[in-house]
Amino acid sequence: MAMNKKPPADPVASWEALAARAEGVLGRLEQLLPPPPPPVDWKASIAFRWRKKSGQGTLEPIHQVHRIDLRDLQGIDDQKDLVERNTRQFVDGLPANNVLLTGARGTGKSSLVKALLNKYASRGLRLIEVEKRDLTDLSDIVELIHARPERFILYCDDLSFEADEPGYKALKVVLDGSVAAASDNCLIYATSNRRHLMPEFMQENLEYRHVGEEIHPGETSEEKISLSERFGLWVSFYPFDQDEYLRIVRVWLDHFKVPTGKAAEVEHAALQWALLRGSRSGRVAWQFARDWAGRSRLARRK
Repeated sequence: MAMNKKPPADPVASWEALAARAEGVLGRLEQLLPPPPPPVDWKASIAFRWRKKSGQGTLEPIHQVHRIDLRDLQGIDDQKDLVERNTRQFVDGLPANNVLLTGARGTGKSSLVKALLNKYASRGLRLIEVEKRDLTDLSDIVELIHARPERFILYCDDLSFEADEPGYKALKVVLDGSVAAASDNCLIYATSNRRHLMPEFMQENLEYRHVGEEIHPGETSEEKISLSERFGLWVSFYPFDQDEYLRIVRVWLDHFKVPTGKAAEVEHAALQWALLRGSRSGRVAWQFARDWAGRSRLARRK
C-alpha cells in the first residue's frame, strides 16, 4: 500500500516567513527604544545645558541666560583681568588654558564666567553647562561640537569629588587632551570651594616624607593634586574685608537706584545682614541691596 508523502517545503517561502517574523520583532523593539534626540538648534541661545534622558544625552538651549555685566563684579579686579585675558585669547583662536576658579563662596566665581559669556557671545563664545554626574559624557560632548565654528566653554559649577567617582577620571582624560577628547574649540572652566577638588584629611599629613631639606607629599595627596594641576590657570577668590563689603553694598544700592542719604543706618543694617549669614561677600552684598531696595520702595508707598 503506497503512503502519501508531504511535498518538500519551499525554501524561498521559508526565508520570507522568517524575514517577516524578524521584521515584526524589530518593529516591536523599536517601539521600546527612545526616539533619537532632536538636532541642536545652535541659534536658540548662547548657552546650553547637557541633559540625559532615557540614557541619551542632548544639548538643550538655555533661554533665560543671566545677563550680568563685568562692570557689576566688584572687588575681584585681578581675577577678572586673568580670566578675561585667557578668554580673549581663546575667542581669538590663540592658545589658552583650562581654568579652575576656587575660593570663598559668593565672591563671584560663577558670575565671572557668566559675565564673560555675555561680553564675548557676539564673537562666537558659547557655554555648555555640564553637571558633575554627567562628566562621563565629556568625550561625547566634545565629539558633538568639535566641527562647529563657535568657541565653547564647558562649564562645571561648584565642582568637587569624593574618592572613586567616575566623573573624576573622565575629567582628567579631557584635561589631558587625549587623542579621543582633544578639541581646539573648547575649554573647561570649573568653579569649586576646594582648591584640589577633593576632600583632604588629617591622616594624609602622615604620608608626607622628608627628602633632604624638602617635604614631599604622599601618594594620596599627589593623586588629589593631579587633577587640579591639569588646569593651566588657577584663580583664587578670597573673602572681603568689611570696607570692601560695604563698598560693594553701595555699588549695588546705586544699581537699584536706592537713595543713600542715611549712610550710617544703611551700613549698620548691611553689617547685621552679613553677620547673620556668617559671610561678607559680593553675593551677600547683592542680597542685602535687593532687600533694602524692596523695603525702601515699599515704605514709600505707604
